[in-house]
Amino acid sequence: MFSAQSNDFLVPFDGSFKISNSLTSIQTPFNEKELKKQLKKDQAELDDLQRLLYAHDQFSVLLVFQAMDAAGKDSTIRAVLKGIDPAGCQVFSFKQPSKEELDHDFLWRTSKSLPERGRIGVFNRSYYEEVLVVKVHPEYLSGQRLPFQPDINNPDAMKNFWNDRYESIVDHEKHLARNGTMVLKFFLNVSHEEQHKRFLSRIESREKNWKFSDSDLTESALWDQYQVAYQEALNQTSKPWAPWYAVPADNKPLMRNIVCEIIRDNLKQLDMQYPQLNEEDTARLQSYKEQLII
Repeated sequence: MFSAQSNDFLVPFDGSFKISNSLTSIQTPFNEKELKKQLKKDQAELDDLQRLLYAHDQFSVLLVFQAMDAAGKDSTIRAVLKGIDPAGCQVFSFKQPSKEELDHDFLWRTSKSLPERGRIGVFNRSYYEEVLVVKVHPEYLSGQRLPFQPDINNPDAMKNFWNDRYESIVDHEKHLARNGTMVLKFFLNVSHEEQHKRFLSRIESREKNWKFSDSDLTESALWDQYQVAYQEALNQTSKPWAPWYAVPADNKPLMRNIVCEIIRDNLKQLDMQYPQLNEEDTARLQSYKEQLII
C-alpha cells in the first residue's frame, strides 16, 4: 500500500504536530522569476506522470486542499495543474451542504466525486469541513438531522462525537488507499497578518471585490478556534497512507513549488508502466506500418 514520501512539511503520524511551530513563511534563495521557471519544469514532469497514471489505469490520486480564507487554494490548484491534460484530472469545490447532501452521511457528497482509476481528483475543501468549520460552529449540527444528536454543551459528548468523525475519515481514507487511490492532503498555512493583507487587496482592487464577503471577517475573528481545530484534525488523520503536508502559504510562488514537488515525488513511487503489447500484436505493427507508408 502507498506510503508517504518524507518531506520537511510532512505532518508526523504520532500526533505531535503543533500548529504554533508550523511555519507560514520560509526563506528561499530564489526570486519569483526563478520560482516560476522551476514550477514550469515540475509541471512538465507532473504532466508526464499523469499520462503514465492514465495509461497504467490502476491507480488514482486524490488531492485535498484545506486552508483558512485567502490562503490561495484556488490559485495553487490552478498553477500546479496548469498544462495537465484536462481529460486526466477533475476539480470539485465543496461549500455549504445542500438539502440533498444533508440527507446522507457527511462522507457521501465527496465520495460520489472521487477520481476513477487513471485520473487525478482535486477537492477544494472537503469532508474535513465537518471537523473544521462544524467544530468551530457546532450549532450547525442541529441542521444535519443526525440520528444520534450530541449535546453541544457537554464537552465529553462532543469529544466522543469528534473522535468518531476522525475515525470515520481515517477508515475512509485507508479504504481508498487499499483500493489504489493515493490520498495527499495539503494544509496551506497562511498567517493571520497575511490573510488580512489579502483581504485588503480584495477590497482595494475592483476586479477582486467579488472575492470579499463580510463572512470572511466573521470567520477570521475566530482564528484561534480554527487553529485548534486544524491542529487536532491534522494530528488525528495524518497517516502514512493519507498524509497531511502543512505548507507555508505566505509566499504564494514558493507554496506552489512545494505543493507541485510533493505531488511529483509521491507519484514517482507508484509502480506504473505503459501497457505492453504481446509478441503477436507487436509483430502485427510492422505489417500495419508497411500499409501506412505511401
